[in-house]
Amino acid sequence: MSSTHLLPLYQRILTKLQFLDGLPSLFIRLILAPVMIIAGFNKLALSGDVTHFYQYFLASDDIVAWFGNSEWGLGLPMPSVLSFLAAWTEFLGGILLLFGLFTRLVAIPLMITMLVAATTVHASNGWFAVTPTDASTSPARVLSWLAIPASEASLINSKEAGERLTKMRELLEIHGYTEYLYAKGKPVILNNGIEFSALYFVMLLSLFFSGGGRYFSLDYWLVRNRTKLFIASEYK
Repeated sequence: MSSTHLLPLYQRILTKLQFLDGLPSLFIRLILAPVMIIAGFNKLALSGDVTHFYQYFLASDDIVAWFGNSEWGLGLPMPSVLSFLAAWTEFLGGILLLFGLFTRLVAIPLMITMLVAATTVHASNGWFAVTPTDASTSPARVLSWLAIPASEASLINSKEAGERLTKMRELLEIHGYTEYLYAKGKPVILNNGIEFSALYFVMLLSLFFSGGGRYFSLDYWLVRNRTKLFIASEYK
């Protein structure tokens, strides 16, 4: 089959699949929503010791302290206000994402929370959420091919982390109950870098431009019904 036939065939296939173009937004929302909902829920004082009903709607004392303390926390100004905004942005924003309601608007404050989390909590730890312990398979190796200086430091760190992880496993093999301890997965070294915050930010940015998705979001049906009503009123 020649290229003159392949291109029209390719375009016809894309046209026929167009009705499914809301699936990527749906899948992104289904990934993000539980993450945001539980992150916000855990910041609220719902399970804490409160004396007044309104306190259930505030961030917990531990979260407020973490937001405000500069020694072991984030050291942010107005910790009560910012923790309240962060908690409800994530909790309500996650619920709205789940149903695809006001998706583009909700994505904006959630992107801001991801930026704040990345810069205040994770930035000092570098990129990786979990430290690669095999330098040969680390994504930093690709960056080293481009002679990016920080990549070499990352590869060295991976090698050193791998040595420590191997030592930990050896000690467990000798002194631990490895069959029980490894039953749910093998141990890793947590790096707590910006990786997840950055990925969530990019996913939210994608939703900002694409919306909740055709057929699979309340946004789509609200706009569709509003358009129908507008057209009907124009032809009365």
